[in-house]
Amino acid sequence: MSFVSLDTGPIVEYFNVDGAFHSQAKAIFDNIIAGKMLGLLTHPALAETYYVSYRVYEQLHIQEPELRARKLIEWLYTSPNIELAEQTLKLALTAGKIKKQYSLALTDAYVIAASKIYNGRAVFRIRESEIQRKMPELSKNYDLLFLEDYATPNKD
Repeated sequence: MSFVSLDTGPIVEYFNVDGAFHSQAKAIFDNIIAGKMLGLLTHPALAETYYVSYRVYEQLHIQEPELRARKLIEWLYTSPNIELAEQTLKLALTAGKIKKQYSLALTDAYVIAASKIYNGRAVFRIRESEIQRKMPELSKNYDLLFLEDYATPNKD
Protein backbone atom coordinates (compact mmCIF):
# COMPACT_ATOMS: atom_id res chain seq x y z
CA MET A 1 0.00 0.00 0.00
CA SER A 2 1.21 3.50 -0.77
CA PHE A 3 2.08 6.13 1.80
CA VAL A 4 1.48 9.86 1.70
CA SER A 5 3.55 11.91 4.11
CA LEU A 6 1.31 14.78 5.15
CA ASP A 7 2.46 18.31 5.80
CA THR A 8 0.34 20.59 7.97
CA GLY A 9 -1.26 22.41 5.01
CA PRO A 10 -3.25 19.48 3.59
CA ILE A 11 -4.51 18.54 7.06
CA VAL A 12 -5.70 22.10 7.71
CA GLU A 13 -7.33 22.22 4.27
CA TYR A 14 -9.18 19.00 5.06
CA PHE A 15 -10.85 20.29 8.21
CA ASN A 16 -11.33 23.83 6.86
CA VAL A 17 -14.32 23.28 4.57
CA ASP A 18 -13.95 26.85 3.28
CA GLY A 19 -10.28 26.36 2.43
CA ALA A 20 -9.09 27.03 -1.12
CA PHE A 21 -7.90 23.43 -1.50
CA HIS A 22 -10.43 21.63 0.69
CA SER A 23 -11.73 19.38 -2.10
CA GLN A 24 -8.20 18.26 -3.01
CA ALA A 25 -7.34 17.53 0.63
CA LYS A 26 -10.68 15.76 1.09
CA ALA A 27 -9.91 13.47 -1.86
CA ILE A 28 -6.66 12.42 -0.18
CA PHE A 29 -8.28 11.89 3.22
CA ASP A 30 -11.20 10.01 1.64
CA ASN A 31 -8.66 7.55 0.23
CA ILE A 32 -6.85 7.30 3.56
CA ILE A 33 -10.08 6.73 5.49
CA ALA A 34 -11.18 4.12 2.94
CA GLY A 35 -7.87 2.28 3.38
CA LYS A 36 -6.74 2.84 -0.21
CA MET A 37 -3.57 4.55 1.02
CA LEU A 38 -1.86 5.18 4.32
CA GLY A 39 -1.26 8.60 5.79
CA LEU A 40 2.08 9.23 7.42
CA LEU A 41 2.67 11.94 10.01
CA THR A 42 5.88 13.17 11.54
CA HIS A 43 6.01 14.51 15.08
CA PRO A 44 6.89 18.04 13.89
CA ALA A 45 3.92 18.07 11.47
CA LEU A 46 1.61 16.80 14.20
CA ALA A 47 2.78 19.53 16.60
CA GLU A 48 2.50 22.20 13.93
CA THR A 49 -1.00 20.97 13.03
CA TYR A 50 -2.06 21.42 16.64
CA TYR A 51 -0.81 25.00 16.66
CA VAL A 52 -2.23 25.95 13.25
CA SER A 53 -5.60 24.32 13.90
CA TYR A 54 -5.86 26.12 17.23
CA ARG A 55 -5.19 29.44 15.50
CA VAL A 56 -7.75 28.70 12.77
CA TYR A 57 -10.41 27.69 15.28
CA GLU A 58 -9.64 30.81 17.31
CA GLN A 59 -9.93 33.08 14.25
CA LEU A 60 -13.24 31.44 13.33
CA HIS A 61 -14.49 32.14 16.86
CA ILE A 62 -15.20 28.46 17.46
CA GLN A 63 -15.82 27.70 21.11
CA GLU A 64 -12.98 25.97 22.94
CA PRO A 65 -10.40 26.18 20.12
CA GLU A 66 -7.76 24.42 22.21
CA LEU A 67 -10.05 21.45 22.88
CA ARG A 68 -11.00 21.26 19.20
CA ALA A 69 -7.33 21.34 18.16
CA ARG A 70 -6.51 18.60 20.66
CA LYS A 71 -9.38 16.44 19.39
CA LEU A 72 -8.12 16.85 15.82
CA ILE A 73 -4.62 15.72 16.85
CA GLU A 74 -6.04 12.78 18.80
CA TRP A 75 -8.15 11.78 15.79
CA LEU A 76 -5.10 11.87 13.52
CA TYR A 77 -2.99 10.01 16.07
CA THR A 78 -5.52 7.21 16.56
CA SER A 79 -6.84 6.86 13.02
CA PRO A 80 -6.29 3.30 11.78
CA ASN A 81 -4.94 4.33 8.38
CA ILE A 82 -2.62 7.05 9.62
CA GLU A 83 0.74 6.13 11.08
CA LEU A 84 3.17 8.23 13.02
CA ALA A 85 6.63 8.02 11.47
CA GLU A 86 8.97 6.26 13.83
CA GLN A 87 11.37 8.70 15.49
CA THR A 88 14.57 7.03 14.37
CA LEU A 89 18.08 8.30 13.99
CA LYS A 90 17.70 7.68 10.24
CA LEU A 91 14.69 10.00 10.07
CA ALA A 92 16.44 12.72 12.08
CA LEU A 93 19.60 12.53 9.97
CA THR A 94 17.69 12.44 6.68
CA ALA A 95 15.58 15.44 7.73
CA GLY A 96 18.70 17.29 8.85
CA LYS A 97 20.46 16.63 5.54
CA ILE A 98 17.40 17.81 3.59
CA LYS A 99 17.19 20.96 5.70
CA LYS A 100 20.90 21.63 5.19
CA GLN A 101 20.90 20.94 1.46
CA TYR A 102 17.69 22.78 0.53
CA SER A 103 17.31 25.37 3.35
CA LEU A 104 13.75 24.25 4.05
CA ALA A 105 11.63 24.64 7.17
CA LEU A 106 12.31 21.81 9.60
CA THR A 107 8.74 20.45 9.37
CA ASP A 108 8.97 20.35 5.55
CA ALA A 109 12.32 18.55 5.79
CA TYR A 110 10.77 15.94 8.10
CA VAL A 111 7.77 15.42 5.80
CA ILE A 112 10.06 14.89 2.80
CA ALA A 113 12.45 12.65 4.77
CA ALA A 114 9.58 10.45 5.96
CA SER A 115 8.25 10.16 2.41
CA LYS A 116 11.68 9.03 1.22
CA ILE A 117 12.21 6.50 4.03
CA TYR A 118 8.70 5.03 3.71
CA ASN A 119 8.77 5.11 -0.13
CA GLY A 120 5.81 7.44 -0.29
CA ARG A 121 4.87 10.85 -1.53
CA ALA A 122 5.20 14.12 0.39
CA VAL A 123 1.98 16.15 0.23
CA PHE A 124 1.99 19.92 0.64
CA ARG A 125 -0.69 22.57 0.24
CA ILE A 126 1.30 24.97 -2.00
CA ARG A 127 4.85 25.56 -3.12
CA GLU A 128 6.06 28.02 -0.52
CA SER A 129 8.95 30.26 -1.57
CA GLU A 130 11.72 28.13 -0.04
CA ILE A 131 10.41 25.02 -1.83
CA GLN A 132 9.74 26.90 -5.07
CA ARG A 133 13.37 28.07 -5.25
CA LYS A 134 14.65 24.49 -4.98
CA MET A 135 11.89 22.77 -6.99
CA PRO A 136 13.99 21.51 -9.93
CA GLU A 137 16.46 19.81 -7.60
CA LEU A 138 13.83 18.62 -5.11
CA SER A 139 11.62 17.06 -7.78
CA LYS A 140 14.58 15.07 -9.11
CA ASN A 141 15.24 13.53 -5.71
CA TYR A 142 11.83 13.31 -4.03
CA ASP A 143 8.22 12.53 -4.90
CA LEU A 144 6.29 15.69 -4.04
CA LEU A 145 2.62 16.52 -4.51
CA PHE A 146 1.04 19.97 -4.13
CA LEU A 147 -2.69 20.46 -3.69
CA GLU A 148 -2.47 23.68 -5.70
CA ASP A 149 -1.62 21.63 -8.81
CA TYR A 150 -5.03 20.00 -8.70
CA ALA A 151 -7.14 23.11 -8.12
CA THR A 152 -9.64 24.05 -10.78
CA PRO A 153 -9.49 27.70 -11.74
CA ASN A 154 -12.46 29.90 -10.87
CA LYS A 155 -14.62 30.75 -13.82
CA ASP A 156 -15.73 34.32 -13.18
